[in-house]
Amino acid sequence: MLKYIVKRILQAIPLLIIISIICFSLIKLAPYDAVDAMTTPNMSKQTVALIKAKYGLDKPAYEQYFYWVKGILNGEWGYSIVTHESIAKDLSVRIPNTILLVLPSYILALFLSIILGLFAGAKKGKVADKIIDGFSSFGIAIPSFWMAMILVYIFGHRLNLFPILGMHTVGNESSFSDLLSHMVLPCTVLTLSFMPELVRYVRSSTIGQLSEDYVMVQQAYGAGSSWILFKHVLRNVLLPIITIVGMSLPMLVTGAVVTETVFGWPGIGTYFVKAIQGFDYPVVMAIMLLSSSLVIIGNLVSDILYCIVDPRIKGMGE
Repeated sequence: MLKYIVKRILQAIPLLIIISIICFSLIKLAPYDAVDAMTTPNMSKQTVALIKAKYGLDKPAYEQYFYWVKGILNGEWGYSIVTHESIAKDLSVRIPNTILLVLPSYILALFLSIILGLFAGAKKGKVADKIIDGFSSFGIAIPSFWMAMILVYIFGHRLNLFPILGMHTVGNESSFSDLLSHMVLPCTVLTLSFMPELVRYVRSSTIGQLSEDYVMVQQAYGAGSSWILFKHVLRNVLLPIITIVGMSLPMLVTGAVVTETVFGWPGIGTYFVKAIQGFDYPVVMAIMLLSSSLVIIGNLVSDILYCIVDPRIKGMGE
């Protein structure tokens, strides 16, 4: 098992290098570059040249790339060309805010999806299954920004039950209850956004497990349907969900871009959108690299977890 884990880690390293090259190249191929964001048409050529030299933009692309990667490996993500603040410092403040919003939403969505998916799979073709499957189809079809605006209008504007902007009310930054009230609407949107695909995944896995021979054997011995469902089927359904949990790692950082923007939540989402609007390319590159790397790391984590819990994989790589 140890050889398999080491092998997967070694395979992830070249992928991370390729991702960094792609992220850097995409920014270089953009129609506007960092110089456009820092200069005006009436600036002299000498001034533009000084700005390029200050940020190393006068060097060849490959030198800029190696300088950028070297800084990231040293923990220096660079500086915003708009605010001139340290990107690493901004990320250290905003990432916890995004995790605070996304993590409870995803855990709740996963818990509800397991229950609804098991129930729908056990009642395949019946009214309950059709209702749950219809809910999932409806949830997949609805854009998250539209759902967010509907909730804002009903519960924030018409009923005035919950705040609709920010993370805290001004003057109540230390109030936990105020934080919870601000989390209700965005967390609801994220939970409803995460649930449909998870429900369908659990439902299909449940239907597949119920057709296995071990279920027929349990039924032959007189075991009840609830006992079979929660004692045996649930255990086998949860195993492939490990892959989904590992793949959800990027969501903890970039999974709430639209929702954070609608609700003005001070996380990575609003930071990323403002960087795009202001052509703040160092920030855009940093977030692109971070999110892409988390996809690779998420795959790696899910493979390692699967290797630990599934005895059939423990012998791989030996």
